[in-house]
Amino acid sequence: MLWAALLLANPPSDEHRRIEALRWLSTWCLQFTPRVAVSEPLSAAPAVVMELEASVRLFGGKRKLVQRIKEESPDLGVAQLAWAPTGLAAVALARSGVSNGFGKPLDHVLDALPLESLTSVAEHHAVLARLGCQTLGQVRALPRGGLSRRFDGKLLAAIDQAYGLRSEVHNWVELPEAFDSKVDLMSRVDLAPALLFIARRQLLQMSAWLMARQCGVTAFTLKWHHDDMFAKTPGDGGGLTIRTAKPTRDIEHLTRLLAEHLAKVNLVAPVSGLQLLADEVHRFEDQNLSLLPDANQSGESMTLVLERVAARLGPDKVLRPVITEDHRPEWMCIWQPAADNRARALGRTVDITQPTVVLPSPLRLATRVHRPLYQGPLQLLIGPHRVEGGWWHRVEEGGVLTTLHVSRDYWIAVNAQVGLLWIFQTRLPGDAAETAWFLHGSFA
Repeated sequence: MLWAALLLANPPSDEHRRIEALRWLSTWCLQFTPRVAVSEPLSAAPAVVMELEASVRLFGGKRKLVQRIKEESPDLGVAQLAWAPTGLAAVALARSGVSNGFGKPLDHVLDALPLESLTSVAEHHAVLARLGCQTLGQVRALPRGGLSRRFDGKLLAAIDQAYGLRSEVHNWVELPEAFDSKVDLMSRVDLAPALLFIARRQLLQMSAWLMARQCGVTAFTLKWHHDDMFAKTPGDGGGLTIRTAKPTRDIEHLTRLLAEHLAKVNLVAPVSGLQLLADEVHRFEDQNLSLLPDANQSGESMTLVLERVAARLGPDKVLRPVITEDHRPEWMCIWQPAADNRARALGRTVDITQPTVVLPSPLRLATRVHRPLYQGPLQLLIGPHRVEGGWWHRVEEGGVLTTLHVSRDYWIAVNAQVGLLWIFQTRLPGDAAETAWFLHGSFA
């Protein structure tokens, strides 16, 4: 069996904060294996243990799995990693500053460890020291009958479990239904961009939580709480919500978006705590269609690039065209913010020839004997094509509500001077007897 133990660098002295830190470290560990437990959370050196044997093949072997955990765990405050055939042995090695529990036989490795490496043994340190015991091997050499009569059953149980002589019993960590991470800062922060260092650790936890749930996030909120000394004047704190066009759990992309938004924030008071919440969580569909699970992808998708540029310039500065279900040419295509994740309609297939260029607003044409003129008389080639609609489209202009209803007959016209044009004929409002011609586009 392959067990890993992760020891926190500076566990908080407060019991509630220590358990909270261990809980979110456990959430990060759940991306590697479904079997994660907290070892002795009330002790001075708590640790998180993972049973990784069943996950080795999924991560490309032991070396790759160990290397990935080594690279990612320091960002979560992990000071020491250890690997051993049992969970309690891995914890004992981590507390003693030893990483590898597979280099020698397990009993040889554990026999040299001090009494403080196991909590159940360290509780009787004074008595064991008077008996001349300084290591676990010396304690294990004592007569078992005498140990069981003089000490409680936890001491022998801990030793047997660490050496693999007795099965271990753990309270396995269950994945929380919602992500809500709170962190108390060790020192007050005056500048918003400086919050990114701690917020990235929370983003790592959220990304691991999303990966374990096979989900992605389209909106998350970072809240900050001001120091109690300054809370009366500026308020309790502030926050910002960041949205993405598609569900994602890419830590680098989320960090860049958060950095762009924090660069525009001015804190009204020093910050003493952060809170990160996953607001909108959706099922994540992996776009990798390769037979191999780790297909190489070069570059970034257009969606990620547009979201990052919009975060820097503002959502109203980066727009994308969206095809809509509308027969009126002016509203067949609308522009909306690039990061907007609203559903995009797919316009109907038009069975008539469409112009290359459409004018922003139709240009009224002169007429002669009810025939349109544009640098000379126009000859009607193809048409008419009736477009009528917009009775539902109401806008307010100058306090007056108007309807953008149109009724037009479109034609393709031509003359020797301008080539092919797209024109339409309509009746003017208030005069049913008069018709008017308008130029709406041209063909290249």
